[in-house]
Formats: sequence, C-alpha cells, structure tokens
Amino acid sequence: MRLKRIAPTFPVRDVRVALAYYDRLGFATREYGDAIYGFAVDGDVEIQVGIVPDGKATVPATAYLYVEDADELAQEWTSAGGDVRPPEDTEWGQREGVLIDPDGNIIRFGSPLRR
Repeated sequence: MRLKRIAPTFPVRDVRVALAYYDRLGFATREYGDAIYGFAVDGDVEIQVGIVPDGKATVPATAYLYVEDADELAQEWTSAGGDVRPPEDTEWGQREGVLIDPDGNIIRFGSPLRR
C-alpha cells in the first residue's frame, strides 16, 4: 500500500473563527455540518479543523509544512495578520518559522537553506 497524503486536524473552539483566520492567510475554506468541522486548503496542503466540545481538555496540534521560501511565506502571513515567528537558520539545513493560530495550534514551516 502506498501512502498518498496527510491532512492534520486541529482542535478549535469555534470552527468559523478558525476558518476565517485561515481564509485571511490565503487558504480556501469551507465548513461542514453546523460548523462542527471545516477544511482549509491551499493547493495540495489541507488542514482540517474540528470543534472541541465544552469541558473537554485538549492540547494544540502541530504540523510541519515544507515550502519553497520560508521568508516569503512568513511575510505573506504576517501581512495577512498571522501570528508568525520569523524564520531562522537551523543546524539541520532548513530555514524555519512558526505560525500560531488563535487556538494555539502550530504550523512549523521551512525551506532549505540557500547555499
């Protein structure tokens, strides 16, 4: 069997708020059902968001996104109002940054260091 793709699911308090955030960042979004679940898609990248029932404990989710240019994406997301930690060079050869959504979910993103 061959794996084809993965779509992380982020726990959120309000699906509509989460989808509006990802929409501002350039994702195409749509909700499912009575705003209990949603999808944020940009090309082959998909993030799913699901409502966390009241009183249920949860921890934020994390995903890693490989990109062509981490600095360019950081600037784009910052300009759109994203909570972005600027990219930094890593010892493992990546230039990596972080996006934190309103629910504390984390997207680490990186591109290869330019030689």
